[in-house]
Parts: sequence; structure tokens; C-alpha cells
Amino acid sequence: MMKKYLMRRVIIVLTSAIITVFCLSACSSGTKNSATQQTEQKKKLIGYYTAMSAYSGYTPDKIDATKFTNINYAFANIGEDLKISIGDPAVDLSNFKLLEALKEKNPNLMTLISIGGWTWSAKFSDAALTDASRTAFADSCVDFITRYGFDGVDIDWEYPVSGGLAGNIMRPEDKKDFTLLLQKLREKLDGRGVIDNEHYLLTIAGGCESSYISNTEISVIKQYLDYANIMTYDIHGTSDTYTDFNAPLYENSNSSYQYKWSVDSGINAWLKAGFPADKLVLGIPFYGYKYDLVKNANDGLNQVFSGVSTLSYDSIAENYINKTGYIRYWDEKSMVPWLFNGSTFISYEDQQSIGIKAEYIKSKGLAGAMIWEISEDRNEVLFNVLYDKLRF
Repeated sequence: MMKKYLMRRVIIVLTSAIITVFCLSACSSGTKNSATQQTEQKKKLIGYYTAMSAYSGYTPDKIDATKFTNINYAFANIGEDLKISIGDPAVDLSNFKLLEALKEKNPNLMTLISIGGWTWSAKFSDAALTDASRTAFADSCVDFITRYGFDGVDIDWEYPVSGGLAGNIMRPEDKKDFTLLLQKLREKLDGRGVIDNEHYLLTIAGGCESSYISNTEISVIKQYLDYANIMTYDIHGTSDTYTDFNAPLYENSNSSYQYKWSVDSGINAWLKAGFPADKLVLGIPFYGYKYDLVKNANDGLNQVFSGVSTLSYDSIAENYINKTGYIRYWDEKSMVPWLFNGSTFISYEDQQSIGIKAEYIKSKGLAGAMIWEISEDRNEVLFNVLYDKLRF
């Protein structure tokens, strides 16, 4: 009995000491500012996985699930009844099962169904138009994620009010209706969450340009969202007249006939509009743009060209980096590289620019990084830099 008594006393003393240390630590941490607290937390690493990746053999089971916090499946469509619908019946159901199985490797992994995208945003305006249509759409989303094992919904409306494909339905009312749609989704997801004892995520993919902010109620929608993935890429690309950077971190002072914008400009615009930094996720492209028949001047930068196409990082690494004739250049202000061989100009990301973007995420107190898209860096060359820089 004496031994048991002494053992209990030891346990009590040790427990008391542990509690004291914990309390002192908690009290001292309260003096830190919010930016410091954010950088000490694990940043989000969100990857978009596209249905089409399965056709080239990159099925969801190939993803290194242990390194991601979230995976967004792109994309679900909106049907004629203005409810969520399967995007690619040939592969989606199989992909959903493989995606859910990744949680056996990483129980903390969250998966979301992303709806719309560039191709399938035509019916968002109609779905958001009335309370009845919003309710039907939101109910269908809840049914979808519970049926297929997703942890939330990602709305990729490209774009409310204006922009996107020419055939998309667009209305001035979209600005307010987008807010109401997110409010309804939050209500329905929370209602289902009470039943399932879960918190279902609601996120968006948002544009980084000033027009997107003008056409949405940024300061209002923040209350309904867990976070926003900012598409801080395609700043320059297929619609331009001159070669330029896909995702310049900062604006440079280069002489150019084109508009000036940057990743930093987009993030600051969101912050100025009232969206909290700890809900902002910085989008990073794992692809680049290849410009053909470029004028051989200024190392190919800000020159006219005859054609442009996208290339995955894997393709750039295999066929262009360190290949005969191609020279790597670096812009000290925009903090991104490019390749040029006298005729072909390639804007892309590499380990250096990715590392700098990761440090930017930490310095701004942002929630983390989003990747478009996972299959374009199958050897994880870029991803591992991002992972190493952002894990804590």
C-alpha cells in the first residue's frame, strides 16, 4: 500500500509541474503578435488534382498524400437543373475512391470537390440568382460530398459579373448573389456538420486582379469562408501581345507596353479589401508559358511573338532547362526566372522562385500555398522546396 501511495504522490507532483509549465508557456505565448503565431503554425499545402490527370496514368493513388493538408478535385460541373453534377463520368467515381483512400496514409488530409473552373462556370449566375436556386444548389453540394466522402466544397466561379468564357451567363447582380450563394452553402454545410459532428470546409478560388475584387464583396464573404485560394498566376499569358512573366512576385520597372501587375499586388488588393491574411492562400503555378518566334532582343523579354502554349514544369525540366541553346535569366525585381534561346521564350517557376514565394507567404502571415496543379510536377522538384520551407 505504501508503494502505491508514494507512486500516486509522484504522479501528482509530476502532473502539477507539467500543468504549471504548460500554463506559463501559454501565458507567454499570448504576448506574441498574430503574425508570429501564424508562422509557428503549420501552413496549408493545397493541391488541385484534375480529372484529366488520370488519363495519363497519374491517378490519385500516385499523390504523396503525407505532404498535403488539402487536395481539391477539379472539377465538378453544374447541371441543367442548376445542381452539382459529375464532371467526367469516365474517371470521376474511380478517382473519388482513390482520393478517399489517401486518408489511410494521412488521416488529417482534407479533400474538397471544386466546382466550375474556367470551363464549367457558365451556370453559376443562374444557380446563384434566387433563394430557391441557391438552396437547391447548396443542398445538392451537401448530398454530393457526403455521398463521395469529401470534406468540403470549393467554389471556382470564373467569374462573377464579368470575365470568363464568352458563353457564360453574367449579370450585374452576380456581385451580391455570389455572397448570398456562399452564405447559403455555409448554412447548409454547417447544418449537415451538426448531424455528422464535422466541420465541412467552404473555400473559393478567387482571382488576383483588381476587377475580381470590384465584382465581389470581399469584406463580406470572409465570414462564410474557411479560406480563399488566390489564383496568383496567369498574370501574363495567352491574351498578351508581348512576352512576360506568368507569376511575377513583384512588379518590375522594365520598359513594356503591357500592364503592370504582380502576385504581391493581388495579395495586397485582397488585404486592402478587408480579407484576413490568415485566410489567404497563395496560388503557385507548376506550369509555364512557351512563346514562339520571339524577337531576339532584350533576352526575349517584353518582345512580340507569334504563338504561345502552356508547358508543365516536368516538360520544361526535361526538354528545356540546361538544354543546348537555352540560357536561364533572372529578374531581380519580379523574382522569377525565364529561358531564352534566341527565338523561344519560356516563363516558369524553379526552385529559387518557389523558395522566395514560400518566404513571402511566411512574411505576410498568409495561410499557406495552393498548387495548380499536382500532376505537372510529378517528381516533386518544386513541391519539395515548398514543403520544406512551409512545414513547421
